[in-house]
Amino acid sequence: MAAVTPRVFVSHLSGVPVFDPNGDQVGRVRDLVAMLRVGGRPPRILGLVVEVISRRRIFLPMTRVTGVESGQVITTGVVNMRRFEQRPTERLVLGEFLDRRVRLVDGHGQEGEEVTVLDVAIQQLPARRDWEIDKYFVRKGRGGALRRKGETLTVEWSAVSGFSLEEHGQGAENLVATFERLRPTDVANALHHLSPKRRVEVAAALDDDRLADVLEELPEDDQVEIIGKLAEERAADVLEAMDPDDAADLLSELPEDDKERLLALMRPDDAADVRRLMSYEERTAGGLMTTEPIVLRPDATVADALARVRQADLSPALAAQVYVCRSPDETPTGKYLGTVHFQRLLRDPPFTLVSSIVDSDLVPLPPDTPLPLVTSYLAAYNMVSAPVVDESGSLLGAVTVDDVLDHLLPDDWRETDLTTDLHGEEGVGRGG
Repeated sequence: MAAVTPRVFVSHLSGVPVFDPNGDQVGRVRDLVAMLRVGGRPPRILGLVVEVISRRRIFLPMTRVTGVESGQVITTGVVNMRRFEQRPTERLVLGEFLDRRVRLVDGHGQEGEEVTVLDVAIQQLPARRDWEIDKYFVRKGRGGALRRKGETLTVEWSAVSGFSLEEHGQGAENLVATFERLRPTDVANALHHLSPKRRVEVAAALDDDRLADVLEELPEDDQVEIIGKLAEERAADVLEAMDPDDAADLLSELPEDDKERLLALMRPDDAADVRRLMSYEERTAGGLMTTEPIVLRPDATVADALARVRQADLSPALAAQVYVCRSPDETPTGKYLGTVHFQRLLRDPPFTLVSSIVDSDLVPLPPDTPLPLVTSYLAAYNMVSAPVVDESGSLLGAVTVDDVLDHLLPDDWRETDLTTDLHGEEGVGRGG
């Protein structure tokens, strides 16, 4: 029997406590942040506005929410404590949707009776952390002290007009909404061809995670231009959301004073990873690697490894294998023991210990390995990712084939419009 995805009415979320995985209270929910979309699609829930103990209101992305149940919200434990600032493309569900006068829409798209929104239901998409508005609870009639309150009913989101964007208009809100289904590389290509003013406006309207993904796909000049136009705290948030190797590459292009200010605003752990990457020569294994491969301890099982591989945020190259190391299991790790490839994980029972199936035959890369040797290593052993290990035997990170290609291709390769060059038409390559 298929699992039912949870549906929650937002009025039931107002004021509920937010806990981290250890059971410690982070704060209370004060509102939800939504983004309107074009094409008759339901508004997407971006995150929660949470009031922490100091009465500061912060933004908690829905990607960091692991549970909404029993009158509480559970987070991953990673919370950015910077004050929430509403962006032009964002709408507050409790503050702006409730009590709003809208019209019902019939099956032919014709607007009908005016109603008042009393509540909004949100639902999590199957097998994902994305949430959308699912239904509206509305009341017919205008009500009021001298009027009899009308009938109440629950309707599908598509049965109400007033909560979607028109397919035209120059506002950043519309353009950001049209980008939602594009892959980051295609959004980057579209941004690159906008005017500098428009490019910065649209980049500023993207949420941190989306902008981080897009920046990683832009030419260096565009990256520097955009990050330089953002408020410093916002720029630090975006750098934290980027892959550490890409953040290091971007920061290396900035003046020394700007670089140090941004590093000081980043979370200490994130800043430490980026500083470590910037200490290596650019065209070496250390300069190319990411510090966030999948690392498991020897007593982890195949089931543990597969759960980590299934994480949606991982690139295919990083998800192709796990690295087994003694504690600590964050880079730089304890002693590196070897690699377990994804195909091997699929062949062994879930209870098998990863230490019993580890591949220790391949010699890992030292951090000073030059780019040509890294390329030859990946080609010779048919690898999409390779471990980088220091002289003490600690895993420092992993070099992936996409980062190698990025340094082998011509400098202007990101300016190629693949959707047009490959297919001769716009719009190809939209993600699901």
